[in-house]
Amino acid sequence: MATTTQYHSLCRWTFNAGKGGFLPANVRPSWSASELDSAGVVRLIKKEIAPRLPEHIKLGYEVHYDTEVNEGNAQAIADALGETGMHLAMITPGGHSHFAFGGIASPDPSERAAARALGERTVDLAYGTLRGAWHPEIAPSLVLWNGSWGYDLASLAIKEMYQHLKESLAGLCRHEAAAGGELHFAIEPKPNEGHPAMLLATVASAILIWRKLEDEFGISRAKKGVNKEFGHSEMIGLDHVYDSIEELDHDAMQHVHLNSQGYNDGILMGGPGKFDIDFGTRINGMNIIIAAVLQDAGYSRWLGHDMQPRPYDNEQQAVDRVVRSILSWEACHQAAMKLDRGEMSRLMQQRETASVEDMIRGLVAEAQKTFDTILKKS
Repeated sequence: MATTTQYHSLCRWTFNAGKGGFLPANVRPSWSASELDSAGVVRLIKKEIAPRLPEHIKLGYEVHYDTEVNEGNAQAIADALGETGMHLAMITPGGHSHFAFGGIASPDPSERAAARALGERTVDLAYGTLRGAWHPEIAPSLVLWNGSWGYDLASLAIKEMYQHLKESLAGLCRHEAAAGGELHFAIEPKPNEGHPAMLLATVASAILIWRKLEDEFGISRAKKGVNKEFGHSEMIGLDHVYDSIEELDHDAMQHVHLNSQGYNDGILMGGPGKFDIDFGTRINGMNIIIAAVLQDAGYSRWLGHDMQPRPYDNEQQAVDRVVRSILSWEACHQAAMKLDRGEMSRLMQQRETASVEDMIRGLVAEAQKTFDTILKKS
C-alpha cells in the first residue's frame, strides 16, 4: 500500500453546467457560472471529493487566467484554498478565449502584443494575490497550452509565426524570471483544437523549442518543459509511454495531465482521429508502465485531472467520475510499485515478450482489485 504523498490537482473547467453546442448546456444546473464560481469550486472539491480519497493524496487547483481567475476574484480563490488546505497547482493564460489568429504567435502585431500582455498578467497574478496559495515545497506550473497557436492555411506565415512564438516565449520567461523564477513552465502540445493545425503539436516539438530558446535567446531550460498530457499523445496516434520517457530523459516533465482518450482500455470509444474526449484516468497496462517510469524517475510534482464529465452526467455522477479518475491512478501507482523490474528486464533480454505481457496483464488485474477496494471505502 502506497503511503508516500501524492499530489493530484483538479481543474476549474471540469465543473461546468454542460458544454453546449451539440450537447446539453445545462445538464448540471447547480454548476452554472451564476451558481458555482471559482472559489465555490474549491469548497465543493473539499466537501465532495477530498473526503473520499486516501489521506496520502493531497489536492491542488488549476485555473485559466482571466476567465476563471482574475484580479477581481483572485483573493476569494486564495482565501478558499487557504481555508481548505489546498494549493494553487497550475495557472495558465487562456489565450484561446480571446485570440483567434495565433495568439502570441499571431501575424497580427496588435493581437500578438495583447496575447503577450495576457501572459504577463498571468505571471503577475500568480506572484501577487495568489502567492500565498502556493504549496511551500511544490511551486505551481505555468502551463502554456497551444490552443491559440494555430492556423488553417499553408503559407509562409507559418515560418513567421514560429519565430514570433519563440520571441514571445522568451519574453514571458524573462518577465517571470524578474518576478522570482520559481514557476515551472510547461508547454502542453496538442495536434488540433481550436485550429486544424497547431504550432508545437507534439512532445518532441515542445522539447525542441526550449532548446532553441536556450540557443537563440539565452533562456535557461531549468524548470522548463512539457505538460505530459496522455490524451493528446493518443489523439495523434503517438505512444504516450515513449513520450513520457522522452520528457523525463530531457528533464522536461514539469506537469502531468492524466486523462485519457480511452481507446486503449478496450471499453471506451476514442483514440487517434477522434476529438479530445477527456476521459478520466484509465486502468490499463500502459498507464501502469508510465506510473513505474515516473516512480523510477522520482517524479513528485502535480498529477492533474484535465477531464470533463460525460454530457449526460448530473452533478453527483460528475463528482464520482473525478473520484474514480484519482483512484484509478492510485491503483496504477500501487500496481507499478509491485512490478518486478529485474524480472521484466530479464524476460525482455531473453525475448520472452509473451511472459512480459502476462506480467502486465496480471498487474492490470491487481490494479482493478485495488481500485474496487479503495472505491468501496470512498
